[in-house]
Amino acid sequence: MRKRVSGYNVRMEFFITDPAVVRLSPAETRLLDLHAEPFPDGKRLRVILDLTPFQQSPSLELTLIDSSGNVAATTSIIEPAAWKLEFTLHIRKSAGTSSGVYKLAAILTFPDLGEMDRKEITVEIPSPTV
Repeated sequence: MRKRVSGYNVRMEFFITDPAVVRLSPAETRLLDLHAEPFPDGKRLRVILDLTPFQQSPSLELTLIDSSGNVAATTSIIEPAAWKLEFTLHIRKSAGTSSGVYKLAAILTFPDLGEMDRKEITVEIPSPTV
């Protein structure tokens, strides 16, 4: 008998049609890979994030920190419908160029369990090409 879980998009059957895919419980859900590529304009970052297949959608918090420790970009993804995500972060810079070395952190959480996993990578943003 299947346990009934409430919430938005919990069952996700119409997104996942392969019966061979094993979806993990919230306690087992993890970040598999975090990758980032700067756009040539130096103002945006393409982020690719892979999660383990999940039974219940997690929440994700991503933060981009510059070499001075300032937040350059942040985003929250609430209950993603897929475990392979690709999106664009726009880099905030109050003055000057956005080139330099940044740290990108991704945190996976569930409302009842808190933080379940974290990944951090270093990203170098080159000077923009015009």
